[in-house]
Amino acid sequence: MSAPSRPGPVARYFYDCEFIEDGRTIELISIGVIAQDGREFYAVSTDFDPGRASTWVRTHVLDKLPSPADKAWRSRTAIREELYAFLTAPGLPVELWAWFAAYDHVVLAQLWGTMPDLPRDVPRLTREIRQHWEAAGCPPIPGPGTDRHDALADARLAYARWQVAQDVLTRGGSRKADPRPPR
Repeated sequence: MSAPSRPGPVARYFYDCEFIEDGRTIELISIGVIAQDGREFYAVSTDFDPGRASTWVRTHVLDKLPSPADKAWRSRTAIREELYAFLTAPGLPVELWAWFAAYDHVVLAQLWGTMPDLPRDVPRLTREIRQHWEAAGCPPIPGPGTDRHDALADARLAYARWQVAQDVLTRGGSRKADPRPPR
């Protein structure tokens, strides 16, 4: 079963990160965040080195980024400050959710440096939507569209998948389906 939510109201966020990783380091390319209240945040880092990107990342991620003239492009420092303001704006405890959350959480947390540098009101973990979906009995969920690997589009998809699972769990049932999720 998925970890229970905190008691009382929380600000839930559903996010996705695109990144370059080489087995030793993970470097943020872009982050998309959907707030349960409807707000959205999207940023592309001006600090990543596209020369380190694999052919796969170049084809599936970099080719989908907006023009470098777009206002979404920001320094890691600006992303960190603006993301923190976005997450804490409601003044409620923050709850983070992602599909394949482990890497995304590391990328997000590294915006602040080391784990001890992460602000106290930013969670030390991201809840896993995939596990939430499995706890709901693997109901049919939306699959990715043609905009897959666009961080904001993937964050919207993550939220849609969470909503399906949450609806099933809220009704107290589960709808058995093929346990293999759409990728």
